Amino acid sequence: WFEETGAEYPLRVSINKDIVTVGLDTTGVSLHKRGYRTMTAKAPITETLAAALIMLTPWKKDRILIDPFCGSGTFVIEAAMMAANIAPGLKRGFLSCKWSNLISKEVWDNTYEEAREMVDIDTDVDIQGYDIDKNIVEAARSNATRAGVIDMLHLQCRDVASLSHPKKYGFIITNPPYGERLEEKENLPAIYKALGERYANLDSWSLYLITSYDDACKYIGREPDKNRKIYNGMLQTRFYQYMGPRPPKKTK
Repeated sequence: WFEETGAEYPLRVSINKDIVTVGLDTTGVSLHKRGYRTMTAKAPITETLAAALIMLTPWKKDRILIDPFCGSGTFVIEAAMMAANIAPGLKRGFLSCKWSNLISKEVWDNTYEEAREMVDIDTDVDIQGYDIDKNIVEAARSNATRAGVIDMLHLQCRDVASLSHPKKYGFIITNPPYGERLEEKENLPAIYKALGERYANLDSWSLYLITSYDDACKYIGREPDKNRKIYNGMLQTRFYQYMGPRPPKKTK
């Protein structure tokens, strides 16, 4: 019998057909938990999936980004962290931080310090998040504050029907309601129709949305240029991609 003291070294075993994989868990708490999100909406998207979806678009920090269904702020916070070069694990720890016999504390300290020195929080961006629920907008503000990007974001209680922007070549990247609950499904046609109408009025913009709602394109009013099957947890969804034109190259 051995006393259960000291650091943990958990093994993870997976079996796929006749292949057994044994791995050592260096992370502990799942990697999608960045450490900034304590309050979420009813149907939140994980931080890692939000970041991956942003990376599937051509959005860069010099382009406008709006999420009109921002919920607890995951898309806009992840975008701001990318723009500011904030390492995704900077606000959290890892199980292997306690493995002093393998990785010295000095190595971890130096790595965290190096990541902090790379942060550029003063970078110029236009990233906006809206939601019709004022309480969830406050949750987004709290999460953005913990992530260290609150000053980079414009968060507002606002209906998608009032979505507008005077400039061209922006991006909408969003996770609108899916209507998994029967009482919410009745509202979906109006929501997606409003999104489609507002997007049609945005000159040269791109729209990217993840949803499991089968009639999304019907009510948006046009078919996407591309769509990709993606699982959001156990739920099969589609990532619809409406691609606007590229802005003209800036002359030196």
